[in-house]
Amino acid sequence: MLGTLIHPYNIMYCTLSRDGVLQVGEEEKLRIPIAQGLPWSTDEPKCLIKPPVKKNAIPIDLKLHSDIRAVERARFAHQVAEKRSLIKQYKMERERQQKLEEEEEIRRLRKVLIPKAQPMPYFDRPFVPRRSEKQPTVPREPTFCIPQHKTIKCYKMSCNDTSGPSRLQHLPSSA
Repeated sequence: MLGTLIHPYNIMYCTLSRDGVLQVGEEEKLRIPIAQGLPWSTDEPKCLIKPPVKKNAIPIDLKLHSDIRAVERARFAHQVAEKRSLIKQYKMERERQQKLEEEEEIRRLRKVLIPKAQPMPYFDRPFVPRRSEKQPTVPREPTFCIPQHKTIKCYKMSCNDTSGPSRLQHLPSSA
């Protein structure tokens, strides 16, 4: 067997003294850092003090957003239902009032619209229309001129310009 080691693992060799103190070899002392825990002892371990018993946890009521929203939605639905019922009652009351008013109007018209005979006109003195006492209207001549504020600028220039060629000249005849 080639390359086989007698101690393949790095094992710490310790011996136990008569005092019950564990002794470590000098090589091991050099290798082990100085800061060590409590010395090893062969005494039986002391029973550790049990920590105080905690009280049982009381569960907290969970407030889910969906539950809160369901309550608010139910409240809103109730308000909407109340509003609709009030509107329905108001509408029914208004229709009832309107029906009563129409019935009252019909009763009143039946009393008023009873057919009655018209009195006969007097034919012993005939109707003669009288002449009106107003003066007749005096006719006046219409004015056919264009007001100053409605005239067009080019029309003003052509009317005022007498030295230039007349607008009424004949066009050259085609031969």
